[in-house]
Amino acid sequence: MFKNPFSFEGRIRRLEYGLSYLIYVSLCGFISIMVTMLGAPASGTATIISLVLYIPAFWFMLAQGAKRCHDRGNSGIWQIIPFYQLWMFFADGEIGGNEYGLNPKHLVYEYFPEEQGKGDEDLQPSDTGGEVDIIQKKE
Repeated sequence: MFKNPFSFEGRIRRLEYGLSYLIYVSLCGFISIMVTMLGAPASGTATIISLVLYIPAFWFMLAQGAKRCHDRGNSGIWQIIPFYQLWMFFADGEIGGNEYGLNPKHLVYEYFPEEQGKGDEDLQPSDTGGEVDIIQKKE
């Protein structure tokens, strides 16, 4: 968990996204309290200090949001849609790999075809009448 938190590549689970949000809110509250204690929020020093601290916090939340969008199979730009961040808290990610990486829960589809001799490359359950199970891949 929290591998490369400032990177925009890869996928993260709902738990990591939720913890990231809590860290972001806590950090912003801490920064606000510190700036208020340093002096008037309108002073130049307090403004510079708050910008120096807020920019990395905002970058962290943007990166974590983009990775959560990737887990849903969407581009990171989707996080600017109103209320989509709320959806990212509750919606499950795509099972298996997608263009952004492997499933962080290590869930994959496993096919049990009734026909033998068909390759696994483009095998779909409807092709063979087989069943599909979702399994957790053991590492």
